[in-house]
Amino acid sequence: MSEAASDGATQRLDQWLWHARLFKTRTLASKFVSDGNVRVTRNDETTRVEKPSFSALPGDIISFSRADRLRIIVIDALATRRGPAAEAQTLYTDQSPPQERGPKPPTSPFQREQGVGRPTKKDRRAIEALKS
Repeated sequence: MSEAASDGATQRLDQWLWHARLFKTRTLASKFVSDGNVRVTRNDETTRVEKPSFSALPGDIISFSRADRLRIIVIDALATRRGPAAEAQTLYTDQSPPQERGPKPPTSPFQREQGVGRPTKKDRRAIEALKS
């Protein structure tokens, strides 16, 4: 964490997202912000951010949607480096709604829904048994 955060310092938004380990690379964070996918709420005023160089402050609320999940993050502190995950989690408070539990994805890439696509060998044998 940074001691500079206490004296009113700011940090680039893309850099903070990368330091907080919300994105794997800073380039991905920068592109995500540039595409206009991030909203920042400061002093009860929400703005859509389109520049990665937007100055992030402690107390800002960042909201974005990624991988069909809404993320609402409150910045608690700024960072000077991209440290371990335990240190990165101290930079923010996650206020995202709980993720909905949908149907489980198939455990094997070869599983498919019943009756969809070409019949398997087992299906073919069942069809032949019905015909005879």
